[in-house]
Amino acid sequence: MARTKAFCAAAAGSTFTDYGDSYCAFSDGTMSGGFEISIPVVNGGPLIVLHADDLAAAAGRVTDAGGRISKPAFGFPGGQRFQFLDPDGHELAVWCKDQERTPFRPRFK
Repeated sequence: MARTKAFCAAAAGSTFTDYGDSYCAFSDGTMSGGFEISIPVVNGGPLIVLHADDLAAAAGRVTDAGGRISKPAFGFPGGQRFQFLDPDGHELAVWCKDQERTPFRPRFK
């Protein structure tokens, strides 16, 4: 749980409230949710897609916080997105609208 909380705090500015050893609530000021750690990571299910105004800046925050870009930015009708793995292996995505589009330059450590 500590690694997940550190990643989300660095990448999204999230704050946390713990409810026992295996669950915590999070909030980044616009979105709230929770993390539960009793089951192993399984990818291939629903993809959680987050929104950002600046896709390149979001990718930078993800990699600076220890995430890894798993699918570089690509366009689709109405926008652009990239996918990434957090330090625990969960795959997520970030998208922006066309008018918010900025040149994407992946940052690798």
